[in-house]
Amino acid sequence: MKATLKSLRETKANPAVSIFVKTHREHPANEQDPIALKNQLKVAEDRLTKEYDKRTATTILDNIQNKISELNHNYNLDTLAIFASTDDVQVIRMPIDTTERVVISDRFATRDLVRDMASAVHYYTVVLTRDNARLIEASNDRVVREFDKDDDAQNNMENIQFPVENNGLYTTGDGGSDRSSNNESSHLKEFFNQVDKSVQELWGEHKMPLVIVGDAKNIGYYKEVCDRPDNIIATVSNATNLEDGSAQHIVDSVQEAVEEYRTSLHKAALGEIDKARGANMLQTDLQEVYRSAFQGAGETLYVRRGYIQSAKIDEKAQTLSPANDATTEGITDDAIGEIIEHVIHNGGEAVFMPQDIMGEDQPIALVTRY
Repeated sequence: MKATLKSLRETKANPAVSIFVKTHREHPANEQDPIALKNQLKVAEDRLTKEYDKRTATTILDNIQNKISELNHNYNLDTLAIFASTDDVQVIRMPIDTTERVVISDRFATRDLVRDMASAVHYYTVVLTRDNARLIEASNDRVVREFDKDDDAQNNMENIQFPVENNGLYTTGDGGSDRSSNNESSHLKEFFNQVDKSVQELWGEHKMPLVIVGDAKNIGYYKEVCDRPDNIIATVSNATNLEDGSAQHIVDSVQEAVEEYRTSLHKAALGEIDKARGANMLQTDLQEVYRSAFQGAGETLYVRRGYIQSAKIDEKAQTLSPANDATTEGITDDAIGEIIEHVIHNGGEAVFMPQDIMGEDQPIALVTRY
């Protein structure tokens, strides 16, 4: 997702059309989604035909219709985002809430999405039993997807696709098997080693942290054979219905562990901020933060959750001047979102901090590379 948003942010088009539609995950609520999409497309059509020539408007609208003609609303998440130009159309399902709207400009409206994605804990949940393993992608407390045999992301995998079944190895039904504890552990470790190879192959595309779910013994075995144990941010051994529980049930079961991980990030962030301050590599002045972010010098940006500041931005002069009235012509309503985009675009990261840690006196801090 980060790579997609980065590509969209770098795109300049005239026009660049961004359409956001609220959608639903479950039936029968998702029966409303085609109507909601049609309504936003009508808004886009009216604006394009009014503001641009007929050829441009028709090209973009036809491109969108071709792209969504086979859209299956049964796979919707919480937001459907469409980014369209005369050259290309991208349709993205997202696990975040957004305001329904149509934005037409020379750049795609990715700022809110970048902010929401940067503030989320995005992770894989590996669900282990003696007989099978599941893989669920989640963002905060929301399921993005559970991997299955029909998932495009698993096409052409070198390793076993999820869900992974423990075929041919030790299972409780092997009446003739050597059931000694050593033999059992050896078989399970081999099974979990196969599972981990599949996890790592998919991890290589997205670099997401792992939450491991299972009983204490299976979690221990998996950690022993895992190629990248440092990627494990939490383990949960008290979840129920591991084989037949819904993906959302599993994700709900790991939220306490995810929140503990988030808290650990906040504590570590304070240490990094103090360390950078001591090394004279910390900026807290908004103008200097913007300049460094724009120039690509930002390593890690720490932002108080909910912090928004309107400002007049001059990219040529690399200046940012806070403004009180966001409706004034030439004023950017969310200059903090602009800074976040620059930092992420240039290979840095953004960390959102709770208000009780970063207060009114220091709502933003940038650790620089040099």
